[in-house]
Amino acid sequence: MEFAIAPIGYVESPLRSREGAPKQGEEGSPLAILVFEEFVKNGLANIRVGDRLLLLTWLDRADRGVLSVHPRDDRSMPLRGVFSTRSQDRPNPIGVHRITVVSILDPLRFQVRDLEAFDRTPIIDAKAMLEGIVE
Repeated sequence: MEFAIAPIGYVESPLRSREGAPKQGEEGSPLAILVFEEFVKNGLANIRVGDRLLLLTWLDRADRGVLSVHPRDDRSMPLRGVFSTRSQDRPNPIGVHRITVVSILDPLRFQVRDLEAFDRTPIIDAKAMLEGIVE
């Protein structure tokens, strides 16, 4: 079975590489900007400042051949299967990020917090968080 995922935008962030980047967004990530493609503009309607979203990204710099990792890149911890971790290195490197909209710069650009994705990371989807259900 084959299927295709098309990016709907990308991330603008000062984060450029793993060195110095937080492991999770709430661990000190800088503010970032989501830049969406024009064709999804109508799908962004009703997103407001303060909304919490699940952002799905394609972790394009991940190593897709990795099946076991030291959690949080801490070599003092035993190797674990990649699917029991949040490592970006995995066969299908889909990033899942819990973010909050800080400001709406224009209909296709949203400033967000708690996003640890690197600059130019492709966005593949955004979903409203259902408080109490997805935490």
